[in-house]
Amino acid sequence: MSTLDPVAVFRMEAAECLEAIEAGLLDLTHQLDNKDLVDAVFRGLHTLKGSGAMFGFEALAAFTHHCETAFDRVRKGEVAATSELVAAVLAAQDHMRALVDQPNADHGDTGHQLLAQLQAAVGGKAPAQAAAAVSAPAAVREAPAKKKNSWRIRFSLPANSMANGTNPLGLLDELRDLGECTVRANTSAIPPLDELTPTELHISWDVTLTGEQDRSAIDDVFIFVLDDMELSVEEIGGSATAAPVEAKPAPAPAAAATPVPVPPAAVPEFRPVEAVPVKREAPPAAVSQAKAAENVRVPAERLDELMDRVGELVIAQSRLSQLASASADIALRSVSEEIERLSGELRDTMMVLRMVPVATLFSRFRRLVHDLARETGKVIELVTEGETTEVDKTVIERLADPLVHLVRNSIDHGLETPADRLATGKAEAGTVTLSARQAGGEVIISIKDDGRGINRERVRAKAESSGLIHPGQPLSDSELLQLIFAPGFSTAAAITNLSGRGVGMDVVKKTVEALRGAIDIVSVPGQGSEVSLRIPLTLAIIDGLLVRVGSGRYVIPLSAVEECLELSLEEDLRSRGRSFISLRDSLVPFLRLRDLFRTGTKPDVHQKVVVISTGTERVGLVVDQIIGDHQTVIKSMSKLHNDVATFSGATILGDGSVALILDVGHLVAAGQQQEAQLRVAR
Repeated sequence: MSTLDPVAVFRMEAAECLEAIEAGLLDLTHQLDNKDLVDAVFRGLHTLKGSGAMFGFEALAAFTHHCETAFDRVRKGEVAATSELVAAVLAAQDHMRALVDQPNADHGDTGHQLLAQLQAAVGGKAPAQAAAAVSAPAAVREAPAKKKNSWRIRFSLPANSMANGTNPLGLLDELRDLGECTVRANTSAIPPLDELTPTELHISWDVTLTGEQDRSAIDDVFIFVLDDMELSVEEIGGSATAAPVEAKPAPAPAAAATPVPVPPAAVPEFRPVEAVPVKREAPPAAVSQAKAAENVRVPAERLDELMDRVGELVIAQSRLSQLASASADIALRSVSEEIERLSGELRDTMMVLRMVPVATLFSRFRRLVHDLARETGKVIELVTEGETTEVDKTVIERLADPLVHLVRNSIDHGLETPADRLATGKAEAGTVTLSARQAGGEVIISIKDDGRGINRERVRAKAESSGLIHPGQPLSDSELLQLIFAPGFSTAAAITNLSGRGVGMDVVKKTVEALRGAIDIVSVPGQGSEVSLRIPLTLAIIDGLLVRVGSGRYVIPLSAVEECLELSLEEDLRSRGRSFISLRDSLVPFLRLRDLFRTGTKPDVHQKVVVISTGTERVGLVVDQIIGDHQTVIKSMSKLHNDVATFSGATILGDGSVALILDVGHLVAAGQQQEAQLRVAR
């Protein structure tokens, strides 16, 4: 069994910590006086610094220390939280991410420049002085001399604390950073060697600390382990106090305690310190451990591998069902039905494991919008809706870059400047709305703005000058708007850092089409635009309807199927030349897959029509036979078939043969094009 690399685990936890810090900072932008947000950011920075030092990321710990100290000053009311401070720490957070990913790389003067910006934001030292201080974990500002206090601190951790990732040596190092201290270890609770469990901690510590820090600084050292530990703090020359946890009776001291080397200081006589307990509701250790076990980290590669195994199982189960249906053995049929039920449940469970809420995708754009607002001078509000909608993790990963292009395009091309918005009677702040909703087997992700809308005349003029269309060529509004996704197309008057080069929108379209999705765009002049991405829920296993056309078998995604009906020979003959059927007092166009695929065989006497929905219209597909529903494991097409847009993939049937999976969107478009060519020919 392979074990996880501790550094890799730290990087995963650091990434989550940095995301939490970024979210807290972005929330703080709108609520600069929110003490809870300030405390949350401080705790995140404190955790990142301590964990970084524990795993040997010294540069990260030293750099993060300055940001932590700045927020400590805000927390204590010494300086006010400002938008400049938030922007400085956001920029510093990017550098922290780089120090996590590449701790040994040469980052140049980035750290010095960021600390100078941080110093200016908190009104500290001059930039040159701040830059010189980056190499050492010193305070953010030069504080005046304070009165020194002396404290006696006694603490012990749970026996399983080291197994859970708590390093007591890190706590002792943080206490040493607060001033001169003497540390003595109490080893009286260590059991005999034959009863000793190496992974359990049985040592407690007695620390005498002398420094300029107050009691709150000591509490901050233990802020993340207070619930489970025993801690007593006594001011030497004052009254004994305790941390806000339930203190347990301290074990008797050993006859001779083991000293730990520290900076030279007077070592007082070791005596038990009686703590005055202050109770607080805390979950029992068993409950805490149970909660910690609710979430398990699993590498994405293992999920992908498990998905492949489930796919192979579904194929094998399909073959078993086919063999059982052809056999008269009742026992075999019973086993086949049971395995079919279990494989279906396993498939559904596996699909749920791969699903990720789009909130993980939408949260990335808060920082992007914040930075673009500062860069463009526009006032922008980001609104997110439907964050709990879940999509396959692969879809989330592939949609990140396309959505970045669409959001940047909405902000640069769509939203007006505050002055222009006020002149047209709009609110000063423009709104960009990211929303997600599920519709059948698809997820629709929309990017909407309340800006100026798309200028049709400029789009047509640019398309004609670029040779995309002929001058005066008639186009529907939808076809005209789709031109913005053409390679190299841009209506920007000048090239900026955001747009103007015509690169990005064509990449969006290619990525969405590679996901078997489609793009819809709606724009109202003066009111804004909305781009909707229709994406399949999953890319691995789908429910499909297996049909036969000629001698070939095909799979239609079941999520697109509305109903099936029979097309008699008489109705087929009557519909020749118009390709419409009457369905409950409405006309539905249909495509003859036999003609589209050019099978070269005669149609069956009793053909069937599968009515599908493409999201915007209903279309019938004429097939020779409907075989039944089929759990479809999607296999990618080879590179030789990249240009065949009619099929989105293939699947292996129970008898080992291959069935192609129809891409209904492209199929309808191809059928409409073929019908148009036939009308022109007639």
